[in-house]
Amino acid sequence: MAIYIIVEGKNDRSKLRRLLQEEVRIVCTFGTLNSNKLEALRKEIKDEEVYLFMDNDSSGKKIRGVLRDAFPDAGHIYTRRGYPGVEGTPDEYLVAQLEKAGLEEFIVYPAPPPIP
Repeated sequence: MAIYIIVEGKNDRSKLRRLLQEEVRIVCTFGTLNSNKLEALRKEIKDEEVYLFMDNDSSGKKIRGVLRDAFPDAGHIYTRRGYPGVEGTPDEYLVAQLEKAGLEEFIVYPAPPPIP
C-alpha cells in the first residue's frame, strides 16, 4: 500500500523529500486546484493512504478545504502559524508532525548537529 502526502509546491516537496523514505509519494497541487488537477490527483491516489500538508495561511487553508472534500479519509498534518509555509518549517518541527501523523517508520532522521 502506497502512502501519499499532498503539498502545495515543489519547495515543500523537496523539503519533505529529505525527511521521508522514497516509498512515500509526495505530490504537489502547485497552488491552484481546478477540476482537472483534482481528478488527476484522485486517479493517482485512488484508495491509498493520503495526508494533506498545506501551509498555515489563507491559500493553504482554502486548498486543504477542497482536498478534504476530495479525500474525506485523508490524515491532516499541520505546520505552525508563523512559519513561512511547509518549506520554511524547521526540520525538527516537521519530524515531530510526521511522527504525530504516525509516519515514524518512513522518516529519515536528520543527523544531529556536531557538538562544538
